[in-house]
Amino acid sequence: MEVVRRARPKAYVDPSYCVACGCCVKACPLGAIQVFRGIAARVDEAKCVGCGRCVKGCPASIIELREAEQ
Repeated sequence: MEVVRRARPKAYVDPSYCVACGCCVKACPLGAIQVFRGIAARVDEAKCVGCGRCVKGCPASIIELREAEQ
């Protein structure tokens, strides 16, 4: 029997709505989010474990957890 492992969801920041406030950066315990050029936050998918703390920490509610692409 083959075991199929699904990847954990990863955080996704919609750059068209992000105001680069940095709240998600502070909320992420693993340092997986950084503000890029003062414009928008970006997620390092290699570091993101999908805990959702950034989602709760975003005052604009523009971060969501999405299934990781394989």
